[in-house]
Amino acid sequence: MIRENSKPLTIEKFRQAVDQGALILDTRKADEFEKGFIPGSINIGLNGQFAVWVGTLIDIQKKLVLVTEPGRESETVLRLARVGYEKIAGYLQGGVSSYDNELEKVRSIPADEIKRMREHGAVVLDVRKPGEWSVSHIKDAEFLPLANFPENLSGLNKDQKYVVHCGGGYRSMTAISIMKKFGFKDLANIQGGFGAMQKAGLQIVTEEIEV
Repeated sequence: MIRENSKPLTIEKFRQAVDQGALILDTRKADEFEKGFIPGSINIGLNGQFAVWVGTLIDIQKKLVLVTEPGRESETVLRLARVGYEKIAGYLQGGVSSYDNELEKVRSIPADEIKRMREHGAVVLDVRKPGEWSVSHIKDAEFLPLANFPENLSGLNKDQKYVVHCGGGYRSMTAISIMKKFGFKDLANIQGGFGAMQKAGLQIVTEEIEV
């Protein structure tokens, strides 16, 4: 099964699978994904808690097509198979560079730009875990843990500007990829995540989650 799922797809076959309902899973690193990705892709990088987030965010019955870093196609299929994901049509031969239409990008900003963006109406969206939020978070940020995506996106305004952060950038890129898939347009990732925001002198508060 693993060998069968590790088959290369031409751009035509790749697009055909997507048209038939397959989800594009892009397993590259966040800093590569933001430079250019196929519209509709979900980014869950192999370099982080890959199995955890795939299991949390993707229906195990969903058909997948893969975009990977060159040479990591078989590894991706193997790691998916280990957690029960075997409905894989294949991977895009040549990776993202073989895509023949315009790629989407993610804008990343340094933490010291957040104050200016807030003055222009942007909302800071924190996608970390409840325990992380309870310990400390940015004052007046909105809390929406990644584990609740995409269900809780219905409570957000698609016309709102959001700057999204996690602890270091892995989860925020996943969150942004999901938001873009669901029609959010004005999004920015915060370089360095929460640690960079602390160093930038943004006001930090403690507020436990109500249960």
